[in-house]
Amino acid sequence: MSVLDSFHLDDRVALVTGASSGLGVAIAVALAEAGCDVVVGARRVDRLAETVSRIETTGRQALAVATDVSDPEDCAAMVDAAMERFGRVDVLVNNAGIGTAVPATKESPEQFREVIDINLNGSYWMAQACGRVMQPGSSVINISSVLALTTAGLPQAAYAASKSGLLGLTRDLAQQWAARKGIRVNAIAPGFFPTEMTDEYLPGYVESLHHRILLGRMGELSELAAAVVFLASPAAGYITGQVIVVDGGVTIA
Repeated sequence: MSVLDSFHLDDRVALVTGASSGLGVAIAVALAEAGCDVVVGARRVDRLAETVSRIETTGRQALAVATDVSDPEDCAAMVDAAMERFGRVDVLVNNAGIGTAVPATKESPEQFREVIDINLNGSYWMAQACGRVMQPGSSVINISSVLALTTAGLPQAAYAASKSGLLGLTRDLAQQWAARKGIRVNAIAPGFFPTEMTDEYLPGYVESLHHRILLGRMGELSELAAAVVFLASPAAGYITGQVIVVDGGVTIA
């Protein structure tokens, strides 16, 4: 296999959660461009139609499944749907996530638990369901955040805790599944990208952080999606239990 061929994912099947907007859409389309058929999940199933259409324009097949990752039964149902349609699962991208910006003394238990349930617990339920059917050579990619490694000037206790927890989950699943199942598990920690979530922050908030970004700009969705394709592909076949930071230099500024 040539170096360039090792980045191809021809005829593999990928699952992407949180694929109704932003990073999830970009990731799903990039995996299709690399050769995957893609199963996309989100709570807002009506918004998955556009993602499916974009995947199909690449010539690959797509399947949309209504999925609330905080519900283990929904996670199992998404994997079951993938197996019924395609007969295999090769790649899981745990992208579904929410955030809050509530001061620690005011955040309610319900607000905190919801973030943990989706961002951390949901990633575990999805990985657990996929781990039961994945074959050797498969890849799990958890979308963490630079807020697992640094702070960003807003109250982000729940979000930071959930994304930090994903890094520990990544390491543990990697050591459990490497030799026994041949499944690689890695994480990506994105910096600041234009998404629906960042749009919800205070006006001008993300722009105010440009001085912390060594490259002087927000990331482009395609730049993050490329990192996902790399970790999913045979090109990353000797990488497991790691976190790749895609942040334009925020964490070293």
